[in-house]
Amino acid sequence: MAINGAEEVAVLFDWDGVIIDSSRQHEESWERLAVEEKQTLPADHFTVGFGKKNEWIIPNLLRWTEDLAEVKRLSLRKEALYREIIVERGLKALPGVHVFLERLKAAGVPNCIGSSTHRENITTILGVLGFEGLFGGMVTSEDVSHGKPHPDVFLKAAAKTGVAPARCVVFEDAFAGIEAGHAGGMKVVGVATTHPVDVLVGKVHRVVTQLDELTVANLRALVSG
Repeated sequence: MAINGAEEVAVLFDWDGVIIDSSRQHEESWERLAVEEKQTLPADHFTVGFGKKNEWIIPNLLRWTEDLAEVKRLSLRKEALYREIIVERGLKALPGVHVFLERLKAAGVPNCIGSSTHRENITTILGVLGFEGLFGGMVTSEDVSHGKPHPDVFLKAAAKTGVAPARCVVFEDAFAGIEAGHAGGMKVVGVATTHPVDVLVGKVHRVVTQLDELTVANLRALVSG
């Protein structure tokens, strides 16, 4: 439960690139979908679309279709292919994640996932990792009309924690998510998984290579500064 006053803080997590790294599996799922659909992928599609919703990527970046029903079908199929790949190969949390989540739990710091990922992907992987009970909730692709860089996903996640956005710390690796955190009036910690430290410096309030570099005291200091 959140505590009042200057000590109050909540943590909002992006998913892929922060809790897990399945970027290669996501990229491969797009490649498998393109083969199935006999479509082509722009050379830079994965970099440009990283952190954004499928519902934006398919019509605006890939330009495969603008038909809403078809966009939905392709999006769901892409995520089904992604889950097939996860089952085939397994998945581990990024280094330091479990330690940090246990640290938050022990200190009573509320948290919530805020991700462009589909809910079924996250719930499936939580079970694989044995992470049930370590997150206070989740806001996913299905819960918002506007994906990142719009702040909606993090504003809804903050509401689930009961803590004001200004007292929330967002952990993000993607530029779209970093922009969303800033737009929501939150402190943003850049996780140097997708981009190196020197690229993130100046774009976020703090940079880490893994989550357990920060203590709860660090988080409270960040939102109080």
